[in-house]
Amino acid sequence: MTAPSEAARAGGLKTPFGLVRGILFDIDDTLVDLEYSMTTALREVSEHLLPSLDQTGWERFGRIFTHETTHYYDRYLAGELTFNEQRLLRGRAALGHFGVELADGEESRRWLAAYMEKQPAYVKPFPDVLPLLDLLDTAGIPYGAVSNNVHDYQRAKLDGAGLDRITHLVGTDTLGVAKPDPAMYLEGVRLLGTAPGETLYVGDNRLLDAEGSTAAGLVGVWLNRVGEVVEGFEGGMVASLEELLQ
Repeated sequence: MTAPSEAARAGGLKTPFGLVRGILFDIDDTLVDLEYSMTTALREVSEHLLPSLDQTGWERFGRIFTHETTHYYDRYLAGELTFNEQRLLRGRAALGHFGVELADGEESRRWLAAYMEKQPAYVKPFPDVLPLLDLLDTAGIPYGAVSNNVHDYQRAKLDGAGLDRITHLVGTDTLGVAKPDPAMYLEGVRLLGTAPGETLYVGDNRLLDAEGSTAAGLVGVWLNRVGEVVEGFEGGMVASLEELLQ
C-alpha cells in the first residue's frame, strides 16, 4: 500500500471510487476470515463422527455449513431461531449429507459446545486489513464496521482478532434492523461523522454490502476476494483491500 496522499492529509482519501472522508466495513469474510475459522473448528469437533472423510469431503462439509445453509442464518435474522439454533441446524445439515445424524439432547449439546469453544480461537484478520488500518490511522480517516450480527458478539470477535482499534460498530440489535435496511449503513455514517456520499462501504456480499450501501447513498464497493463473475454488475469492486488505495 502507498503512503497517504496530500488529499488524505487534508481530510479526504483518494480512492479509485473518488475522494472519501470515511470508510465502513463489513466484518465477516471482509475483515476477518470467518470461513477459515468455521471450517477449521468444524473439522476439529466432527472428525470423530466422520473418521474416514478425505480432504475433498471436508471441503464439501465446510461448504455446506458456510454457504449452502445460510437460509438458517436468515431465519435467525428474522427472529425465528436463536444464533446457536441456526448453528446447530447447519451442523446437522452438513453431517447429514455424509449420513451422520446428530441426535437431539446431550450429543447435540456436546457438539455445539465444542464448536463454540474452539471457533473463536481461529478467527484472524486477512493479511490486507492491518496495513490498511495503519494507513487510515496515519491519514486521520475515520472508520468503523456495520455487521449483520449483534453488537456484543461482533465486538468480542473484533477484539479477539486484534482489531480493537475499530471502535465504531453497528450491529443488528443497534437499531433492530439488518442490512440491507438503509438505517444500518446510515447509522455507521453518523458514528463516523461523515456524509453518506463521501463514505466508502466495503464488504464481501455483493447484494447486502455493495448494492445495499449504494442504495442508502454511500459509495458501495464489493470486496470480491474469490473472483466471482457476475454479469451485469456495474458497481465498484476490488479483489483486495490493497486496491482501495491504488
